[in-house]
Amino acid sequence: MITAVVALGAWHGINPGMGWLFAVALGIQEGRGRAVWRALPPLALGHALAVGQTLLMGLLLGLVIPVEFLKWLVAAALLGFGIFKLVRSRHPSYGGMQVGMGGLTLWSMLMASAHGAGLMVLPFVIGHEGHAMRDGVSMAGMSAHPISLAATVLHTTAYLLVAGCVALLVYHKLGLRLLRSAWINLDLIWAAALIATAIVTPLI
Repeated sequence: MITAVVALGAWHGINPGMGWLFAVALGIQEGRGRAVWRALPPLALGHALAVGQTLLMGLLLGLVIPVEFLKWLVAAALLGFGIFKLVRSRHPSYGGMQVGMGGLTLWSMLMASAHGAGLMVLPFVIGHEGHAMRDGVSMAGMSAHPISLAATVLHTTAYLLVAGCVALLVYHKLGLRLLRSAWINLDLIWAAALIATAIVTPLI
């Protein structure tokens, strides 16, 4: 589970739609790299809130719904997100942005939720729970909070490191022009990742 959760955090960090593009745009708008650094913590916090609440809800549902059935529900949700992203793929719009840290946290949480970030992590956490139950460890005697918290911290740490590195690299070396031609491909790749995760979820 740990490897998958960390790998997904890095994968989410690469996606410009989950925050680093916003950080770079703020840096370019203000004309200083400090704005990029300042945007990263609220972006990570918003991402953590989106993932954490999804994991917690999923694990709590796992206490009353059979794990195998819950996997199919998550797979259906992921498939729906993936198809939606395929249909709605489009270029981002750019413009002036005036947003505080609270607003940036909320934006990050909404974007991570809209991209199905928590749903992509959930199958691996549920799979870990299923293996524990097959080994004789019942989730009924445990709290879902420590599991969801640990997974969220690991995932968000990987997200922050990768998103921060990409944001600083793009801001200092590449600029935003490169993304105008690459965005659609990235969006399609993201939709494919959602659909692929939906396919493997029942097998985890």
